[in-house]
Amino acid sequence: MKEWKSVAYMSLALGMLIYAVPRIEIGQGFTLPTVFGIVWIGFALLVVAAHLHRILGVDEETKKEMARVRKFGRRRREQWLNAKLRMPETKRH
Repeated sequence: MKEWKSVAYMSLALGMLIYAVPRIEIGQGFTLPTVFGIVWIGFALLVVAAHLHRILGVDEETKKEMARVRKFGRRRREQWLNAKLRMPETKRH
């Protein structure tokens, strides 16, 4: 469900870009319309990038990788603790 919303919103943002970029007055020097056009295009591209990030599932892959790293760390700490607990009383000092 969430992926479909992201696809729809990204399509709308791309449609706005395709429609608006030829009409924005850029290249006439450092004027207010030029600054507005550049900022507007930047925000629209940011929206497209955010939805593309969501669609590709980069967050999910990162979460899975972090869970694997945490599980590995827990297992190593547990093995270390078990090894320390098995040592004879005289070797602990």
